[in-house]
Amino acid sequence: MHVAHLSLADFRSYARVEVPLDPGVTAFVGPNGQGKTNLVEAIGYLATLGSHRVATDAPLVRLGAERAVVRASVVAQGGRTTLVELEITPGRANRARLNRSDNVRPRDVLGVLRTVLFAPEDLSLVKGDPGERRRFLDELLTARAPRLAGVRSDYERVLKQRNALLKTAATARRHGGGKAADLATLEVWDGHLARTGAELTAFRIQLVAALQPLVAEAYRQLAPGAGETVLEYRSSFEGELPTSREQAEQQLLDALQAARPQEVARGLTLVGPHRDELLLRLGPLPAKGYASHGESWSYALALRLASYELLRSEGGEPVLILDDVFAELDARRRDRLAELVAGGEQVLVTAAVAEDVPKALSGARYAVADGTVTRLTP
Repeated sequence: MHVAHLSLADFRSYARVEVPLDPGVTAFVGPNGQGKTNLVEAIGYLATLGSHRVATDAPLVRLGAERAVVRASVVAQGGRTTLVELEITPGRANRARLNRSDNVRPRDVLGVLRTVLFAPEDLSLVKGDPGERRRFLDELLTARAPRLAGVRSDYERVLKQRNALLKTAATARRHGGGKAADLATLEVWDGHLARTGAELTAFRIQLVAALQPLVAEAYRQLAPGAGETVLEYRSSFEGELPTSREQAEQQLLDALQAARPQEVARGLTLVGPHRDELLLRLGPLPAKGYASHGESWSYALALRLASYELLRSEGGEPVLILDDVFAELDARRRDRLAELVAGGEQVLVTAAVAEDVPKALSGARYAVADGTVTRLTP
């Protein structure tokens, strides 16, 4: 698939901008702070309903505006074109449209556009806390199967309710009352958490198994001879990883029962996929804390390239976005990455100077400066 046209209104630094796009490589070039990343951030937002730069929607709306609109024409396999639009209003539910129809939820646009985005922030996949790696898995899961966005949402809702109940129970115990009713209700939430959590856990484990050989191959191509990568999914409770959703549900129920005293004491859910970890190893050692800066970059790149190959192999090549990454790489990694992605259906690149874009990535060029986006090449 590819994006044929991008339209923004009051998004970040843009009051209005219209950008026609072609398949192949397109580079947005201009000094830092001029709005290059804003363009690809908008495309990524349409694909994931989230930004790779900020956790909330408020910074996405231009200063002084009430809402932002992101709209794109997406051409899928067979030439079918879909107009997808999101209206972003901080503090309120966002609105979505597909082919001008209002009868859709934002979640319904997931899957219309699929992207894989690599940015300097992705170094946190290797060096950051476990939440970064959990989010990486969950976003890729949703790209593969958009319905899992609902599973994630259900789990987060149940977790919030259960934590609120645990906090109430903990407070009641400290003050000597109300614990029996609180714990009786907790049993119900245990079942809900185990059911939704088991589905999320089972799909994550399957995803890690699918990614393992692809990450190893991508890392080998980016950094030959630099060591072997190993991905390991580690659950928040003891025991062998489950091999089915049913087994995961029972293990979660057992773990919740075992952790009950500690959870009530702390007022917090201590087991579940929100506490799981994706361990990244390089050779016998964990990548976090042991990998060099260059090795960490290569590992983060390998995770994204593996995601790209996985989505590609499952039908419908995603749009690949490389946001200001070449300036961070040494010449060898820069050229190798360019060779690996040059043949993509649509590759969008941002760079501060034209020289940062490798020659292998020839294609359309846009100059971005002073709030304008100007095409330089046909």
